[in-house]
Amino acid sequence: MATSFARPKAQELFESQKLALAYFAVAIVLFGAQLIFGLIAAYQYINPDFLLDKLPFMTNRTLHVNAMIVWLLVGLMGGVYWFLPLETGREVVGIKLAKFIWWVIVAGVGVVVLVYLFVQIGPGNALTLWFINEGREYIEAPRWADLAIVAWVAIFLYNVIATTLAARRITGLLGVLIFDLVALGALYTAGMHYTVNVTMDQYLWWWVVHLWVEATWEVLVGVLMGWSLMYLLGTPRKLIETWLFLEVALVFGTGILGLGHHYFWIGTPEYWIGLGGFFSALEPLPLVAMVVHALYDAGAHRLHTVNRPALFWAIAQAFGNFIGAGVWGFMQTLPQINMYSHGTQLAAAHGHLAFFGAYVGTVMTLIYIAVQNARRPVMIPLDSRYWGWALALMVLGIVGIAGSFTISGFSQTMIERAELGSTWSAFIQSYTHPWYTHTLGWRYLFAWIFVAGYLVLVYDLLTIGKRREGHAA
Repeated sequence: MATSFARPKAQELFESQKLALAYFAVAIVLFGAQLIFGLIAAYQYINPDFLLDKLPFMTNRTLHVNAMIVWLLVGLMGGVYWFLPLETGREVVGIKLAKFIWWVIVAGVGVVVLVYLFVQIGPGNALTLWFINEGREYIEAPRWADLAIVAWVAIFLYNVIATTLAARRITGLLGVLIFDLVALGALYTAGMHYTVNVTMDQYLWWWVVHLWVEATWEVLVGVLMGWSLMYLLGTPRKLIETWLFLEVALVFGTGILGLGHHYFWIGTPEYWIGLGGFFSALEPLPLVAMVVHALYDAGAHRLHTVNRPALFWAIAQAFGNFIGAGVWGFMQTLPQINMYSHGTQLAAAHGHLAFFGAYVGTVMTLIYIAVQNARRPVMIPLDSRYWGWALALMVLGIVGIAGSFTISGFSQTMIERAELGSTWSAFIQSYTHPWYTHTLGWRYLFAWIFVAGYLVLVYDLLTIGKRREGHAA
């Protein structure tokens, strides 16, 4: 199979690619909202009275986490709409329906944010579950929003399947994508079941909070990074699909077992903590191997590419995913460690590094590819003096944030739990220990560094490609 993509006539964008640009624009705006609420929450760790009556910490954390989930999912789906017509050689089938559900989702996100801001508490009844907040941590969206998300994924799946059938061309990448999108919609519904059994409720909750994001998103990232490497480096399709098939086997083969490192803590048998601790760290390996293999093959022509920002974000994605999801995940899921570290801020360190490495890097790669094609119809290299600063500041910021979380997590793990036995006195001592208190200020400082990187990124995205720097490739 050829590595090249189809191109629209006269170098014009497909309608689905124009829709992808709208996806990317909203993703960047929601990224900024996530950072604003994260900054407020980080400061409230230092000064708990700040905005206590108007915007308490729990509301900020809800908005911070949910904004992250939405903008990353929007960015990844935008990437599919960008590459799908290039892979199939035709416009996406059902594009009008795709545009309609897109505006429904944008309006729905706006309504949910307003509800989070102004209707923060209420009685636990059917009305609040359907229209205000389901009450489940990290998946607080009301039930109507859950149904809208499932409808969104269903229409997205229809676009992909119908376009593939109309093109009469099924590739390994498209086959994996279709399989993954079925799981993307199905696994999300696990969090919509109601049961009075707390163990069963938490069991289903983890299938959304961890497996939905860890399994279906990782495979989607594999497909998108495969397309990106083919575009950026001309990587052979056979190489991409070989590593992708291995990733599918590991993510779904080990991911379901790897999820078990949470099960012990909700009342399931003890053997789950051992199974989960071993298998949970294997999933990122094929993706980093795919990128390393592509870079090795491209070394013969010195990594020449028409889009240096996208290439460097792809490299950051691969190694950030390996370190954040793999190393930081594995070091705290080993049973001997997890007995003391579960639920501490070590988990927050792992989460911040993993989401930045695995997903932020992917979306930034896709956005820079789209920006180049939207502004430069001929293959003129895309470069500027600002994207490197943005990448460096954001990497420095996230490493500092994760490092601060790691040190404070050590305080909780070693002092509160391993040494003093998880008593109330131990809790107070760990939270007043210098390892914990000093990290609050460092975390806030590195958060501002990350925000500075975001601001440089926004400026670069608004201006890159409009100037005439660079030579024809």
